[in-house]
Amino acid sequence: MKKLSSVVCLLAILLVVLPGPLYKWQLIELGTAFTGIRYGVFAAMAGAVLLVIQAGFFRKQTNWAVFGVSCVFAAVAIVMPLSIMNKAKSVPPIHDISTDVITPPEFIAIAPLRADAPNPVEYAGAETAAQQLKAYPELATLNYKENTKHVIRVSIDTVKSLGWELVNADVDQGIIEATDTTTWFGFKDDVVIRVVAHGDSSALDIRSKSRVGKSDLGKNAERINQFITLLNKELTAK
Repeated sequence: MKKLSSVVCLLAILLVVLPGPLYKWQLIELGTAFTGIRYGVFAAMAGAVLLVIQAGFFRKQTNWAVFGVSCVFAAVAIVMPLSIMNKAKSVPPIHDISTDVITPPEFIAIAPLRADAPNPVEYAGAETAAQQLKAYPELATLNYKENTKHVIRVSIDTVKSLGWELVNADVDQGIIEATDTTTWFGFKDDVVIRVVAHGDSSALDIRSKSRVGKSDLGKNAERINQFITLLNKELTAK
């Protein structure tokens, strides 16, 4: 029993954790990765049942150190996917977020990189805009007293500080394009930043869009807020 429960719990954590890197390294398809995670949850539940039986009827034969590790494996394999599911339910099923939903910044240099992406480069449209405004009302055009060239240069530094891959930076045109790659699955999300002059001041808009998936689990809005927070800090410092 103790060997069976340990093996099942180990299998469960592997089925939940490994699909992300395997998809990232292009060894499996996305559908296969999600199937693996689903079976991992089932295996973790089975492992948890076996652990309860082991603790109740086979206490004398139990190696409690191994038992503890198995409990952790089962818990992680259940909690991690369920937390993702809960997150998905708490945010709108959209993947294109912009501080300007009327005339969102357009991808130019990044457009060819998204040629084979399931999500097209064009803005997702009015329905997405309505859902975004309801879920993320704080996201709006940012106005700064600094001139455009200063804002764009600090924005470039901010992009680099966040570890995004800089694809295009045109100070004169006030455009920055970059790609952020997620850690677990290696999903590539693209960002475009537009800075325009309003007299001696500047207006900045930023858009973040996923290449894959109907829902971004709130990641694009989170990324934009992260950029804004760091940019404001850098502009204050400089």
